Amino acid sequence: MIDLLRTRRSIRKFENTPVEAEKIEILKEALLRSPSSRGRNPWQFIFVQDAAILKRLASAKDHGGEFLDGTPLGVVILGDETVSDVWIEDCSIAAIILQLTAHDLGLGSCWVQIRNRNNKSGETAESVIQKLLGIPPQMRVLAIVGIGKASETKRGIPLMMLKKNAVHNEG
Repeated sequence: MIDLLRTRRSIRKFENTPVEAEKIEILKEALLRSPSSRGRNPWQFIFVQDAAILKRLASAKDHGGEFLDGTPLGVVILGDETVSDVWIEDCSIAAIILQLTAHDLGLGSCWVQIRNRNNKSGETAESVIQKLLGIPPQMRVLAIVGIGKASETKRGIPLMMLKKNAVHNEG
């Protein structure tokens, strides 16, 4: 696990090849194995491979999601706020498990923040995505994770660059 953490980086450039079906099934399983508070599992996930839909998702927010246009796979991370008051935390845990699993499978990924973001017209990115994908209002959109075979290479962050002063001992 530590090697995954040492080498995983946000990837925004992908090869124009689909993610293999067997890898998609592993990604789905990883998401469904994500822990959640009190086992409530408030999350749901939409796997998007249609290029036209990914292009529209890329413009759902003002900036930062453009790379989804050209990404082979986008996973929309949803949380049902009527199921758990900590849906944000549970969905965030699922999203990072998705990214680590993608990295373990030799795929790159990057998180696109949707919750509390607007688009250029001032509409919330969340409402744009809810309309586009037919998502009911109690299902909140946290993020989209773009996934694919990386066409860029990034080195892991060296140990000496970590902000060690963020870790403290008691007393």
